[in-house]
Amino acid sequence: MALVRFSGLAQAFLHQPVEFVNPFNKSSEYYGSHVFNQKAMREYLSKEAYERVLSAIEKGNKIDRYMADQVATAMKAWSISKGASHYTHWFQPLTGATAEKHDAFFEPTEDGHAIEKFNGGMLVQAEPDASSFPNGGIRNTFEARGYTAWDPTSPVFVFGSTLCIPSVFVSYTGEALDHKVPLLRALQAIDHAAVEVGQYFDKNISKVNATLGWEQEYFLVDEALFHARPDLVMTGRTLVGHSPAKGQQMDDHYFGSIPERVMSYMREVEYECHKLGIPVKTRHNEVAPGQYEFAPIYEEANVAVDHNSLFMDILDKVARRHAFRILLHEKPFAGINGSGKHNNWSLSTNTGINLLAPGSTPKRNLLFLTFFINTIKAVNDRADLIRAAIAAASNDHRLGANEAPPAIISVFIGTQLSEVLDELEKLESGKMSPEKKTELKLNVVGKIPEILLDNTDRNRTSPFAFTGNKFELRAVGSTANCAVPMTVLNTIVADQLVQFKKEVDALIKNGMKKDDAIFNILKEYIKSSKAIRFEGDGYSDAWKVEAEKRGLKNTPDTPRALDFYVTQDAKDLFAKHGILNEVELEARYEILQEEYYKKIQIESRTLSDLVQNQIVPTAIQYQSILSQNVMRLKEVLPVETFTRVSREQMDMIIEISERISAILTQSGEMIEERKKANNIAHARERALAYCDHVKPYFEQIRYEVDKLELLIDNEMWPLPKYREMLYIR
Repeated sequence: MALVRFSGLAQAFLHQPVEFVNPFNKSSEYYGSHVFNQKAMREYLSKEAYERVLSAIEKGNKIDRYMADQVATAMKAWSISKGASHYTHWFQPLTGATAEKHDAFFEPTEDGHAIEKFNGGMLVQAEPDASSFPNGGIRNTFEARGYTAWDPTSPVFVFGSTLCIPSVFVSYTGEALDHKVPLLRALQAIDHAAVEVGQYFDKNISKVNATLGWEQEYFLVDEALFHARPDLVMTGRTLVGHSPAKGQQMDDHYFGSIPERVMSYMREVEYECHKLGIPVKTRHNEVAPGQYEFAPIYEEANVAVDHNSLFMDILDKVARRHAFRILLHEKPFAGINGSGKHNNWSLSTNTGINLLAPGSTPKRNLLFLTFFINTIKAVNDRADLIRAAIAAASNDHRLGANEAPPAIISVFIGTQLSEVLDELEKLESGKMSPEKKTELKLNVVGKIPEILLDNTDRNRTSPFAFTGNKFELRAVGSTANCAVPMTVLNTIVADQLVQFKKEVDALIKNGMKKDDAIFNILKEYIKSSKAIRFEGDGYSDAWKVEAEKRGLKNTPDTPRALDFYVTQDAKDLFAKHGILNEVELEARYEILQEEYYKKIQIESRTLSDLVQNQIVPTAIQYQSILSQNVMRLKEVLPVETFTRVSREQMDMIIEISERISAILTQSGEMIEERKKANNIAHARERALAYCDHVKPYFEQIRYEVDKLELLIDNEMWPLPKYREMLYIR
């Protein structure tokens, strides 16, 4: 019992320093050294092969088998020079984690020797056993075949001793079984739609990339303490635990001095990231004690998504080397801030323009307003899909918990930009006079950069906030794969841009000048998307009332939020742009509902085991000690004295008994509800049963356990406490 408190060995382990020393003086000396990037390709590929690969990356052109053999040979030689002995198709199945199956380069020869072999066929496609990956009923278990295929738009890299080939993952019949395929389709849709609209302003725009800059929050816990908490090991969060006297109320951890052990850990994380071309730039303490953040420079969205998935793996691997464990759960500790992963999204053109950044001319600012207003309109019309994209059992603990955006989707743009949109809304419909058009462009549109220079602010309570040259989707959870919200966001904006162009072209066809047509349509969009714009406190109860008046949905739990994926409108949208067909969409819906109830099921089972095998026995043991002490006092003290001095101990014994009884009763009821839920065949109905009838017991049981933690002797309490876990020593 209380091993961590009593064991000198454990205490020494907790404080064991691990100092990382970077062998290089500057990041520029090794940045991207383990990436098969353009520099490596120029060195190892022929000119023809190099140009073919670039064409595949930039234009999506296919690489034929002969050329693939050349590329594979070059990759093999390069990766072996970096210490690689194996290769793998690195992909992102619908499990929430990355997957890899390593194959050795070596191939035995007839004379008893071996050669290193890696050809174009091995590079381009592999066939892993797909039977154990989630498929949502797309195929039977015995139909195990699935294919991974190289995605040349994301760079190949060497991680450890393995050549990793970013890949898509599809079923034998062609349905997407991963997060990358729909993301690539969505990026293609936004590229096409944004180019079409962008050419209203600049005919040189021929390519538009969605960009993403993620901000990864996480907690660190000493490894010994982690293993002494079955709930952390099993679920990634503490199911019980009383808040410490000092949490985050002093605001002294945020941006504070980084602890020495954590700094050494961060330096090694940065080293591993920079070798792999992950442009991590920012590191700092976050709001809660024990909480930290890394953030990179933005990248093309597909590459950024891959880098974030790889980054989470790096966080975990490096943490173990420093006697830490990483906690990526959105709410690992009750009563203090949880962790998110803000997705900073924008659009950039081949001409070097950020479409969500104002420029130095009215024309550029009209371009900005066009994409800015269309994005707001897209979120207004498809807020339900944004909510579905951030839905997860773990994120439900965080959303709206006075630290993160609420489950109500709204858009924050700031007072000054709101005034700009209000001015545009006042425009008279139809054609504008030259004088009015000049006045509008100079006095309203032309002043946007000046307005944004000093007045653009952030709103921590907004799920979707404009921050000067990008939108920040703040509601994404820390465990999430960025591909999911990025797929949804790029799809809905692409659809909106298609609609915008259709409406503008119709006005132009009827004789209206292009600028007049654009202004008229933007004006209507400003009016029709007003409900989604909110500049106030998203945490307040008043906002919930106001949001309901505006017709905005408040969907606080995941099973019901996921329903937005399978509305007819959602099915039509994803099918229209070739993102997900109905089979793929229904399969994902089924998988996500199953994932939800399985996570709640695991938490319920862990909580039952915890209270029955550790908490209650400890409470009974301590109660027995108190009872024995009272009995001894009764033997040696006069009746009046005994009655006076034993009152508090008797009250403690009674309280412990009552709390033990409540815990056992509630735990038993929870188990019965779990049994009922497990007998439900339909995934959604089972998820709802776990959400509505099993999960509510968590807080009830926790309340009783946390009260016991304050009563029972600290030396006997079987679990590391918050005050021991949250402060890195």
